[in-house]
Amino acid sequence: MMNIDWNWLSNLFLFNKDTPLLYHSGFFFFIFSLFLLVYGLVLRKDWIRSAVLILFGFYFYYKASGAYLILLIATISGDYLFAKWITNAKNIVWRKSLLVASIFFSLSFLMYFKYKNFFLENINAITGSDYSFEALILPIGISFYTFQSISFIVDIYSNKIELPKYRDYMLYMTFFPHLVAGPIVRARDFLPQLKKYVKISVSDIKEAAYLIIKGFVKKAIIGDFVAQYSDLIFNDPTTYSSSEQLVGVLSYTLQIFCDFSGYTDMAIGIALLLGYRLCANFDSPYKSLNITQFWRKWHISLSSWLRDYIYIPLGGNRRGLLLQLLFLLLTMLVGGFWHGANWKFVFWGAGHGMLLISHKMIAMYWKDNYFVRTRVFKFLSWFLTFSVVALLWVPFRANSLDDALFIYRSLFSGIDLKMIYGLMNANEELIIFIVLGFSFTALSVSMKERMKSWFVRQDFIVIAIIFIVLIQVMFQYQSATVEPFIYFQF
Repeated sequence: MMNIDWNWLSNLFLFNKDTPLLYHSGFFFFIFSLFLLVYGLVLRKDWIRSAVLILFGFYFYYKASGAYLILLIATISGDYLFAKWITNAKNIVWRKSLLVASIFFSLSFLMYFKYKNFFLENINAITGSDYSFEALILPIGISFYTFQSISFIVDIYSNKIELPKYRDYMLYMTFFPHLVAGPIVRARDFLPQLKKYVKISVSDIKEAAYLIIKGFVKKAIIGDFVAQYSDLIFNDPTTYSSSEQLVGVLSYTLQIFCDFSGYTDMAIGIALLLGYRLCANFDSPYKSLNITQFWRKWHISLSSWLRDYIYIPLGGNRRGLLLQLLFLLLTMLVGGFWHGANWKFVFWGAGHGMLLISHKMIAMYWKDNYFVRTRVFKFLSWFLTFSVVALLWVPFRANSLDDALFIYRSLFSGIDLKMIYGLMNANEELIIFIVLGFSFTALSVSMKERMKSWFVRQDFIVIAIIFIVLIQVMFQYQSATVEPFIYFQF
């Protein structure tokens, strides 16, 4: 008699908060392989293909966030109704009222689950009141799909897109590669692809494999390995010296890039494997020569969203220099607060806002200076930009703003170079991973293109061997558990 492993079956179909569905887990590779078999059978049948993608999107989100799937469906259905009403409305005042109501509707879920306790805590601190807190679990990906739904409604209101079929809008919102951690996809970029004939070439499959493997290396090998050290430092910074904290800051600076850009690479690769193209989200941000350039290269889908739906509607650069600088600061404060209900994220956003203001002011007076075009200036600009970005990752990662301030005081009290040398000898593997990781972030565009071209030219058997070898490397260096993506918490 055949024995059935009921635990395995329950893990297949039931939500478990301790084992969310992660791209770099063996469970995802198994379930995604089964999905691809079904997807290949229905590829040429539009409505069936859409239905399969939507159902798998529901399944994917359920495995990641459980019963909060109902919240996602409510957001989708509610916003589509608002979009339909806005499309049919003729009176401009009524259209604006519907737009505002729709935005409040979308934000209401985000404000309740993500920010309710934060506001209550600060009200209690200011007024001395005693409002009680609820133990709320943040729905995974709510910040991403909320911003996505808002961009859709605003574009409908602005007549930048036509009202799609409900099925197409649902597919846009539940398309699982970008569902839980971005990139934030615009409806104007995704919906037109649903009207095209889905054709997946051999080169597309190999390019997708390249992106998935590249993301896997970033996240599961480099990011997760250096995370073991950065977690030690940030979880209890008071027990470590300033030299150890410096290495911890560098480790996290590398970790967050590898973790988030690795997720993005895998998401874009998986989408391409299904016949759809998502927007790029990173463009070598750690090579930036100034903070403005950094934000054009880091989390591009978020920074462009903040520009188009916060900064420009506020007035952008159309209302004078002083207001432009104020709008920059407000936009970055929104960006910081979007990341989390904690003053440390507000501090992070304000820091980047002040840096953007400083750069804009300096650029006004230095743009015609000869020294700006020299290699020395470019190197100093890069070093300063990288340094301030790395330092601002401290409050982003620290458990509290107090911990962040402690690390700042420790770092600026002085670094013992002898201890740095000792750390390098005692943690050779960590130093090798940090050096290799940052070296990869500094590769030129032409070098990246040559690597991708070489990969695409290989036979599938070679690609499979590369992947198997990398999995073995991951097992060699990974921690005891498969680490979730950092941006899952947002």
